[in-house]
Parts: sequence; C-alpha cells; structure tokens
Amino acid sequence: QVQLVESGGGLAQAGGSLRISCTASGRTSRTNAMGWFRQAPGKERELVAAVRWNTDYTYYADSVKGRFTLSRDIARFTVYLQMENLKPEDTAVYYCAAAESFYVPQKASEYDYWGQGTQVTISS
Repeated sequence: QVQLVESGGGLAQAGGSLRISCTASGRTSRTNAMGWFRQAPGKERELVAAVRWNTDYTYYADSVKGRFTLSRDIARFTVYLQMENLKPEDTAVYYCAAAESFYVPQKASEYDYWGQGTQVTISS
C-alpha cells in the first residue's frame, strides 16, 4: 500500500498564491504517476496536474496552465503544486493521487491511492 499525506492549502485572495504538497510513503516503488485532483461542491473530481514520476512528463488541465506548476522531490517522494494568480473558481478540495500505471492517467478511476484532501478557498 501507498499512503499519501497532503499539507498546505488554506485561504487566499484572488490573485494570490498558495502551495500544497503531498508526500508518499509505504510501497512507493509501485508509484509511477502522481497528481492533483480537485473537487468543488456539486462538481465532479477533476484532474488538475499530474506527473509521470520517472520521466518528468507533466500534464496540466487547460484551466490551470500558466498558473499552476507541479514539481517533485524524487528523494522525498513528494510532489508540490504551486498555485499562482488564484481565482475564486479554484476553490475546491484538492486531493493528491498516485497511480501504478506507466502513463499519466487523466481519470480519477485510474488512480490507485488517494490522500485525504486539503481545502483551498479563494476569496474574491
């Protein structure tokens, strides 16, 4: 099993920035992709950004391109999501996810492990 622990998040004003992080532990050798999803009230969980661990290929949703940056610390098995120029519509619970697949899945159902989520709230 792989355990994912998120940290960061909180409240920010529109135009501001936040950083959230996620550290994997346990059988991390099974993890080949890690990413961030978000889910706003009444909406489906959507992929925000994800990285294929060994190649650094990174996917971004169109809605966050140019504003969010996913980076990783290989030694610490940690991924970071730096969020800039935040908008009220970025408000959601952000979930870290990890997949055993050797590509970057874009569907939540294709991820094998999940964190508990961290709330990000952007005020206008």
